[in-house]
Amino acid sequence: MTQKAQTFFSAIALTLTLVLGGSVFAQNLPALVPVEAPIPPGMQTVEFFSPAVERRMKFDIVLPENYYQSEERYPVLYLLHGYMQNYTVWGRNLAGAFYARNLNDLILVLPDAGNSWYINYASSEEGQKDNWEDHIIEDVIGFVDANYRTQASREGRAIAGLSMGGFGAFSMGLRHTDLFVSIGSTSGALSHARTAAAAIRAGIDRGPGQIDAQRQARIDEADAFISKIIAIPGFSTQSERTPAGVDFETAEQADAYDPFIIIYDVPRSQMPHIYMDAGTEDGLLNEARELANLLMVNKVPFDYMQSQGRHNSEYWRRSIGHMMTIQHEVMQRALGNRP
Repeated sequence: MTQKAQTFFSAIALTLTLVLGGSVFAQNLPALVPVEAPIPPGMQTVEFFSPAVERRMKFDIVLPENYYQSEERYPVLYLLHGYMQNYTVWGRNLAGAFYARNLNDLILVLPDAGNSWYINYASSEEGQKDNWEDHIIEDVIGFVDANYRTQASREGRAIAGLSMGGFGAFSMGLRHTDLFVSIGSTSGALSHARTAAAAIRAGIDRGPGQIDAQRQARIDEADAFISKIIAIPGFSTQSERTPAGVDFETAEQADAYDPFIIIYDVPRSQMPHIYMDAGTEDGLLNEARELANLLMVNKVPFDYMQSQGRHNSEYWRRSIGHMMTIQHEVMQRALGNRP
């Protein structure tokens, strides 16, 4: 395993320990005791059927305080979770709902895509249908626009995410520039598709590695609690939430999701606003720096920030306010609501 891969999977383990789906693990106790996070004001959990994955799914949504007393239409930010996380984590644990209510003229949507990397799988097994890109792009966005008073246009729609979600926001945002005026990544695993393509070209086995007994025991312990909060039948434990199938069968399929490649296919007139940040102690910082350098060389405008922090909940609770405020301002200006 490469040093980058070791860093990334260590970060995943840290994420699992510190914040995993609607719960916080109290670390000042002799044992890790899960405590369910409260539902923030303005948040609702929505259940609906997603044809793209042929299952009932959920998302959290945060509405402005006066939503039901007005007839106003609102811009929407879609905020994507990381690997081993779920739809509850941003709003209930990582202050997303707080900042959405603080802005108070924004709808925040928090979808769920399991451990899918937000892609349409090349092939699925065990009777699954794993079109997770379509789940977000067609089903979640379609449902939200049909059932809530949204600004259902490119100018009124942004997407962002953390870690795996940062990759998903950039890959989907650059593949569907007609839908998003802004794309954002905090601690993004931006080279995921590039790493997969390189492994395929080198003939390296990309099958799942072995999980040691101690880590598996921790995952099982977390699942016993977290699965009750996720509460999506057949999609609540980590094994259920990891697609059975092949994500990329060819390097070209991986290239088609690689932000470092597909960004060159976007006409300047259709380039969304780009935001990136990462902690200075995060192993994924170099990926953000590399993409920032690429954008600077090609004179593409973007917002970039790095500050002290690791790949953990403490950093994301700080970064989300900055990222959300900038993307909110971009949408408001695109909608003509600023001088």
